[in-house]
Amino acid sequence: MLLFVIAIALMGQGPDSTGRATVGRADSLKSRALNEVVVTATRTERPMGALPMPVTVIGREQIRQMGALRLNDVLQEQTGLAIVTDHGQGLQVQGFGPDYTLILIDGEPLVGRTAGTLELNRLAVGNIKQIEIVKGPSSSLYGSEALAGVVNIITETPTRTRASVSARYGANRTSDLTGDVGLRFGKIGLYAFGNRYGSAGYDLTPETTGRTVSPFLNHTLSGRLTADFTDKLKLSVSGRYFSERQDNLLEISPGRAVAGLGRVTDRNMNPVLTYRLSEAWKVTYRYYSTLYRTQTNLTYIDNRQPYDQSYFRQTFDRPEVQVDHYLNQKHMLTLGAGFMAESVEATRYTERQRFTNKYAFFQYEWLPTSRWNLILGGRYDAHSQYATQFSPKVSARYELNQTFALRGSAGVGFKAPDFRQLYLNFDNSVVGYSVFGTHELAASLERLRRQGQLAEVLTDPAAFGNIRAESSVAVNLGVAADLGRQYNLPITASLNLFRNDIRDLIETQAVALKTNGQSVFSYINLNRVFTQGAELDGSYRLPVGTGRLTIGGGYQYLVAKDKAVVEQLRQGKIFRRDRIDGPPETLLTARVKANEYGGLYNRSRHMANLKLFYEQPRRGISASVRGIYRGRYGFADRNANVILDADNEYVNGYMLWNVAVSKTLKAFTLQAGIDNLAGHTDPQYIPNLPGRLWYASLRWTLLPNTKGS
Repeated sequence: MLLFVIAIALMGQGPDSTGRATVGRADSLKSRALNEVVVTATRTERPMGALPMPVTVIGREQIRQMGALRLNDVLQEQTGLAIVTDHGQGLQVQGFGPDYTLILIDGEPLVGRTAGTLELNRLAVGNIKQIEIVKGPSSSLYGSEALAGVVNIITETPTRTRASVSARYGANRTSDLTGDVGLRFGKIGLYAFGNRYGSAGYDLTPETTGRTVSPFLNHTLSGRLTADFTDKLKLSVSGRYFSERQDNLLEISPGRAVAGLGRVTDRNMNPVLTYRLSEAWKVTYRYYSTLYRTQTNLTYIDNRQPYDQSYFRQTFDRPEVQVDHYLNQKHMLTLGAGFMAESVEATRYTERQRFTNKYAFFQYEWLPTSRWNLILGGRYDAHSQYATQFSPKVSARYELNQTFALRGSAGVGFKAPDFRQLYLNFDNSVVGYSVFGTHELAASLERLRRQGQLAEVLTDPAAFGNIRAESSVAVNLGVAADLGRQYNLPITASLNLFRNDIRDLIETQAVALKTNGQSVFSYINLNRVFTQGAELDGSYRLPVGTGRLTIGGGYQYLVAKDKAVVEQLRQGKIFRRDRIDGPPETLLTARVKANEYGGLYNRSRHMANLKLFYEQPRRGISASVRGIYRGRYGFADRNANVILDADNEYVNGYMLWNVAVSKTLKAFTLQAGIDNLAGHTDPQYIPNLPGRLWYASLRWTLLPNTKGS
C-alpha cells in the first residue's frame, strides 16, 4: 500500500466501490476524488493534482486511441517535448538536448546512449499502463541524466486474467504483431508481452545509393511475476529482452557504397521486494541489472573489403533500498541509498572502462494545512570519476480556492561526464579527424606526434584534464485551474513558467591540427547557457450527441541562449559577413544585433499541439485528430561567425496532422489511421519524417471482464 493511502486509512477513510477516495482535510486535495496516481515525481504514489511540480500523465487508452506503436510516436504529441534527430531519435525537454532527460522503465534507467541519445524506437507501447513525464531537474531523486526531467514508462501488472492479440500493417511495408496475457491465481500473478515490429524503411533521396532509413526487424519480450506472500510481504520480478536486425546500405562517397548487418540487443532484470513493517513503515528492496550491446559489420560493395567492424557493450547494475515512513497525517519521509556499477567496452575505447557511484537521497513531505503541500528533498552522489555532488530541491503547492492552485519548485540538477567524454579514442579513417576523451588526450597527442601526424597544438591539453559535471539551477512556477469542482465545468488548464541556468556545459573543442588539415577534438567545460519560457496546457470535455468530445491543446514558448554570446553581443563584439543568396555577394562585414541572435541550435521558439478525441462508448466508436506544430529552428552556421543569426541558418517550421478512427464490436477492435496527413517531408534537415503513413490494425481481446481491457 502506498503512503498516501496509509494516511487515509489512519484517518478512518478509504476508497469506495468506484475506486475513488474521499480525502481528509490534511491533504491538499481536500474532499475531491483522487485523480491519476503517479510515482515518478516523488518516488511514492501520489495523486497528480496534489503535486507541486509539472507532471504529465498519458494513459493506456489515450495511447491506443492515438494508434501509436513506439514511444517517440506518443511523446512527440505532448506539450513542451520535441523529437530531434541526433544519432537516433531523442527527446528534447524545455530546451535541453536528449542526453539531459532520464528515460526509465518502471523506475529503472534505460541505457545504451549513442552520442548521448537514446533511440526511442526501441520501446514498444503495447504493454504500457501509463507514461509519466516530470519536467525540471530531478537529480534530487534520480541523480545524473535527470537534469532536464524524467520520463517513466509504467508497464502492465497482472491484476486480472486477460489476454489480447493485435496485428497492424501500413505504409513502407511496416508490420506490427503484439500479444499479451495476464494471469491471476490467488496471490500469484503473471504477465507476459511479446512484440514483432518490422519495416522496409524508406528513401527520401532516391538519387543516392541506400535508404534514408534502412530495413529493420525487431522483437521485444517482457514479463512480470508477482507474489503476495502476505499482506505485508510482496515480490515483483520483471524482465525485458529486445533485439533488432538492421540491413544497412550507405553511400560514403559518390559512386562508392558499403553494406552490412547491424544488430542491437537490450535486456534487463528487475526484482523488487516490498515489506511493510507496520502501517507507518514500508521498506522496498530493488535490484536492477541491464545489458545493451550493438555490433555492425560493413564492407565495400565493389570489392567486399571490410569498411567498418565495430561493437559496443554496456552493463549497468544497481542495488537500492528505500524506506518510507509515515510520521502522522501531516508528515511523510522517504529515505534511500544505493550503489551503481557501470561498464562499457567498445571498438572506440582502448580498454574496458568502469564507473561506480554510491548515493543516498531523502524526501520530506509536509502538509501544514489543508491548502499547503511542501516537499523538500536532496541527493548525495559519490562518483568514481568526478567530484561529489549534492542536488537539493524544494517544491510547494498552495490551493487558493476550489478552482485555482499555485505551485512552484526550485532545484539543482547535474549531468556527469559520460564514457565518451572521458575515454573515447577515435580516429576517423575516411575523413581524417580524431576525437579523444579527456583521459585519453595526452597519450593520444603524443602518439600522433611520434607518428608525424601532428602539425600544431592549439590549446594546452592540461586544460582538458579535469572535466567537471554539468549542473543546472532551475525554477518552475505555475498555476493550475480546475473549473469542475466549483463551477461544474469540465475544463482544466495549467500555466508553467520555467528558467534553467546551466553551468560547466561540456562542449567539443579543437585541441590540435593534424598534418592532413583535419582537427583533433576533445571535451571541455566551457559554456554557461540558459533556457527559459512558458508552457500552457488545457482541455475541455463536452457531450456531443450520444458521445463525448475532448478538446486539448498546448503551447510552449522557449528561449535558449549562450550567456557568453549574449554578453559579447551587448558589447558589440560579434560580426558577420553579409551574404546574399545568389550573385552578387556583398561580403560586407556587419555587426550582429542582439535581437538577431536566435539562440542555441535545434531549439524552436514556438511549439504547439491540438488534440480532439471523440468517443461513443455504447457504440464502440472512437476517433482522434491531432495536430503538432514546430516552429523554425537553427540548423547550421552559414556565415562563419559560429552563432545563429541569419534566416538561411534555420529549418522552416512545419505542421503535422495525425488522424485515427476505431470501431469495437464485442471482442474485436478495428482501427485505421494516417500519420502526417499532408505528407510533409524535408529530406535534408528532417530525415525522420518519412511522409504520409497509412495503417490498419485489428485487436482481439480475450476473456475481457472490464471496460477497455
